[in-house]
Amino acid sequence: MTRSDPASAETVAETADGTGADAAEAAAERTGAGALFDAVLHPHRSLSPAGFVILMSCISAVSFTTGIVFLLAGAWPIFGFFGLDVLLLYVAFRLNYRSGRLYETLHLTRERLTVQRVFPSGETRRWVFQPYWVRVQVDDPPRPESRLMLSSHGRSLAIGSFLTPEERLDVARALSAALAASRRPVHA
Repeated sequence: MTRSDPASAETVAETADGTGADAAEAAAERTGAGALFDAVLHPHRSLSPAGFVILMSCISAVSFTTGIVFLLAGAWPIFGFFGLDVLLLYVAFRLNYRSGRLYETLHLTRERLTVQRVFPSGETRRWVFQPYWVRVQVDDPPRPESRLMLSSHGRSLAIGSFLTPEERLDVARALSAALAASRRPVHA
C-alpha cells in the first residue's frame, strides 16, 4: 500500500478483525498513549431490547385478538393480514437495530487525527488527517440538515451523521478545542 503525503487525508482499508497494513499502528493508537481527544460516536436507540420485546408482545396480542374477531365473523383472510403486519413491523425494528450497530471513533494525538467508521456488517474504514491542517466545520446554531465536516487539503469527510444537531455541535466544539491544543508547541 502506498501512502500519500502525511499532511493529506488518506483512506486505509482494514478488515474487521484489525488485520491489514496498519494493524500495529492502529493497535498502538487504541492504547490511548498521548491521546488529546478520544470519542466513540454511536447512533441513539431509544427503545431498549426489553422494551422491544414488550412492544412486540403487546402488538402481537392486539393483532391476534383482533384477527380472531375477524376470523369468527367469517373474514378469515383478514387474520393473515394482521399476522403479516406484525411480521413487517418486527423486520423493520430488526433492520433499525442492525443499523444502530454503526459507530465511529475519533482519536487525536499530536501526530494524527484518526477517524474510524465501523459499519453494521463489520467492515471498517479509516481516515487519517494531519492535525495541523484539519478544520472542523458545522453550522452554529445547528439545523437538522447540518453536517459535521472534517476538511483538509481540499478533501472533506462527514462524521456523526446519525447524531442530533446539538450533539454534532458539541462534538465539533470539543474536537476543535483539542485540535487547537494539539497545535500548541510542546514545552519540555
